[in-house]
This record gives sequence, C-alpha cells and structure tokens, in this order.
Amino acid sequence: MVLIMRDMKRIYLDHAASMPVDPRVLQFAQPYLSEVGNPSSLYEFGQHAKQIIEDSRRKIAEFINAESEKTIIFTGSATESNNIAIRGTALRNKNDGTEILASAIEHISVLNPMKDLQKNGWVFRTIPVDSYGIVDLHQLSALLSKNTIVTSINYGNNEIGTIEPIKKISEIVHDKGKYLHVDGKAAAGRIPIDVQAEGIDLLTLSSNDLYGPKGAGVLYIKPGVKVQSIMPGGGQERGLRSGTENIFAIAGMGEACVIAKKEMKSESNRLQNIRDKLISEIKVIEETYLTGHPVNRLPHHASFRISHIEGESILLSMDMYNIQVATGSACSSKTLEPSHVLLAIGLKHEEAHGSMVMTLGRSNTISQVPEIVKAVKETVVRLRNLSPLK
Repeated sequence: MVLIMRDMKRIYLDHAASMPVDPRVLQFAQPYLSEVGNPSSLYEFGQHAKQIIEDSRRKIAEFINAESEKTIIFTGSATESNNIAIRGTALRNKNDGTEILASAIEHISVLNPMKDLQKNGWVFRTIPVDSYGIVDLHQLSALLSKNTIVTSINYGNNEIGTIEPIKKISEIVHDKGKYLHVDGKAAAGRIPIDVQAEGIDLLTLSSNDLYGPKGAGVLYIKPGVKVQSIMPGGGQERGLRSGTENIFAIAGMGEACVIAKKEMKSESNRLQNIRDKLISEIKVIEETYLTGHPVNRLPHHASFRISHIEGESILLSMDMYNIQVATGSACSSKTLEPSHVLLAIGLKHEEAHGSMVMTLGRSNTISQVPEIVKAVKETVVRLRNLSPLK
C-alpha cells in the first residue's frame, strides 16, 4: 500500500493544464494589481493603464514576429481567442462561403464553436490524421474549396505532443481555401512561432501556458483578415473584444513572452533531455507505448498509453506519490468518454482509456527521473493486479 506523503517534495508534470506564474513575471506585473485607471479613460491614470497594455502588445508582437503590435488583440483566455477566430471570421465572411475545417485532434474550444456553426447551417468537416497525429495533407487538400473560410490546426497537440507542419498546411490552405487559424497555446514558448514566415492568418496564445497570470489570452489577426465581434459591448480591442481589460494579466503575459523568447532555446533543450530519458525508461514497462510522433513532438511532452489500466487510476495513484500527471486534456476531464484525440489516431476505446500525459516545466530536473519512473512502475504493477481489464 502506498501512503500519501504530502511532506514529500511535489513533482509537477501537468504544465499543459496550468503553469505556475514565473516569479519574475509576478514581480513585474504585481504593481498593476492596484492600477486604478481604465484604459479607455482620457485622464492621466487611464492613459497610464493604456500604455501598459500597449507595451505588452508590442512585446507579444515581437515574440511571434507579427507585422506590428496592431495585429494583437487581448482576450480573457485561449478559449475566447479560439471563438473569436472561428466564429468571428466565419460570420464576417459568410458571403464568401459557409464551409469550415478543423483537424480531428483539435482542442474542444475549437471543435465546439465549429459544431455550433454547423447547427446554424455551416458545413463542418474534420481532417483526418495519421497514427502519430500528423494532419493528412492529401485529405486536407481534397476537403478544401473556395467556400472554406476558416481552417483550424493546432501547432502542437496538448495531449500527444505532435507538432504539425504548419508552413506546408498554410500553403495548401491559401492555395485552395481562405484563412488559416492556428491554436498555438501548447507550442508557444517551447518552439519558435513566426506568423509571417509560416503564413498564419490567425493565432491563439494563452498567458497561462507561458508562465503568465490566468485571465489573459491573445488573438493575432494578420492585416487584411476580416473578423467581426461575437460579443458586442464597449468596443475595446478594435471593437473585437469588449470589456475592461485585465491590466495585471496583460502586463504579466507580455513579460512572460519576453522571458520565453530569451530563454526558449536553452530551456527547450534542457526539457527535451529530461523528456527523452523519461520516454526511454517508461517505455520498457511491459505493454506501455508512446503516443504521438517520436521525433516531431513538443520538447516538454511525454505521453503514453498503458494497457489494462484506466488513466484516472494512474493519475490518482501518481498523486499519492505527490507526482501530478494528466490523462488527456484538462478541459475534457469532466467526461468519462475516451479522448477524441486518441481515438482519432486509431486507438480502440479500451486503449484510449489507459492514457498518461507528462508535460515538463521550469521546476523539473533530470534528477527527478528515477523517482518518477519508480512511481510509474509501482503504479502499473499495483493497478494491473487489481484491474478487471487484464
């Protein structure tokens, strides 16, 4: 029997669900918690608040090599950014066509807005992926038409870690369709994203996925792309996202992007070494398999399917060791249904239920690997002995 040892040092391996605010970000942004000015006000306090937002807008534009800071729209979350990108772009351009596409492994904050549009007359199709989660480029080309307004592809998948060939996808989309939306929240800060070089029309980012405060997201909109508001109000953020801005979260997100840009290469190399060691040692456990692409994957991401046991049991057992892992997307965890991502890469229902996802971060070190692997091995042995699935 494993005892719950809360005095043990925690090993947090679920950075895809939530990242702690970097202390440097908190130190930078904390003074703005007491900022009293409304950025829409013309007096000095208001204009100071507005300047804070504009400074952050510039930092984020530089982070993704945007054409200018005017392309950056602040939202309250990545989910809100995805909704504006999909619904706002589709509705604004409905006279040009009513078809929308997404890969079969998109986040639910992409798939659900598209399904909602489908209920209102839009034609929604999903693009199949291979067993690694790579978008089928031939099927993408076949599904696209001049009536396809928005095609949405994640840059890197948060459940299986696979990185998509965004530049190739962009070329196909622009040859046969209209706009490419990329959900970049899982990849940003881990690998470079260059919206101009890669031909991205709309890009979603999340503060929470960059060691910034919760409550801020970004939607990059390429100059010339037509988008309308989906939540009318006071007209903030170029009329696309009404509501008083969260100055603290926005300031923190901008600073988080500055740190990520400076440290991305060295930190990603460090995490990749830890990731590779975890993968090599966990894969030797009997009937344990890597999910996602073995090479083209996010540097901080290790994901597995383990036969004959349930992912929820793995998660709870690992938590007893004070090691936090995931079993799919945190946003989908309220349902007992198997992950649509794992089903899309060809796993059977019973295989998809045995998922374990580890996403590394700045607090993780290579010295933690033996303790993590030991906990996984003990968890698998114990749960298989109890499992009716074997």
